[in-house]
Amino acid sequence: MTSAESLLRERIIEGAYACVQHFGLGKTTVADVVRLSGVSRSSVYRCFPGGKEQLMHEVVAWEMDRFFAALAGEVSGAPDLEAKFEVGLVFAQRAISRHAVLQKVLETEPERLLPLLTTESHRPLRYITAYVRSLLDAELRHGRLRPGVDPDRTADYVARVLLSLISTPGVWDLSDPLQVAELVRGRILAGLRAAGPG
Repeated sequence: MTSAESLLRERIIEGAYACVQHFGLGKTTVADVVRLSGVSRSSVYRCFPGGKEQLMHEVVAWEMDRFFAALAGEVSGAPDLEAKFEVGLVFAQRAISRHAVLQKVLETEPERLLPLLTTESHRPLRYITAYVRSLLDAELRHGRLRPGVDPDRTADYVARVLLSLISTPGVWDLSDPLQVAELVRGRILAGLRAAGPG
């Protein structure tokens, strides 16, 4: 894909996102996307031959990518593994609860959004798993993980737990840093650390 094609796709997706924000998933039409993105109908179908259905999948994927890019930026300055998880959980909970478009669609059209989220669920899982694995590799190189920890299995497990907590925190208040610290240090990452000297 050329840079011009990539820019055109981005413009269409941004226009489609603006449509969802204004009209919702169900009422957004390709004509709306054409009008708000300022491109031709043929350009929309050239980039998204599956029409509105494909475009809505791409909009969800695009917004997920933006969310996780913001999340990575948020945790980048955290000093250690535990702090990265704590900052990440607090940020994710706050960002999702304040995401106006997501909350609006969840309130008014959950039956349309949830299938899209389900079909795109591999994206956040893959992203988080790869990120957690990179963090675990760094800990392993520095001898900070206990012997026998399998980085692949642990990254997969931790990523699934984090995704579950972000969407359904249960009894945990993810806006409370003390609860988040207890959750991360006492539950999610418990047992991963190598014993300290002495």
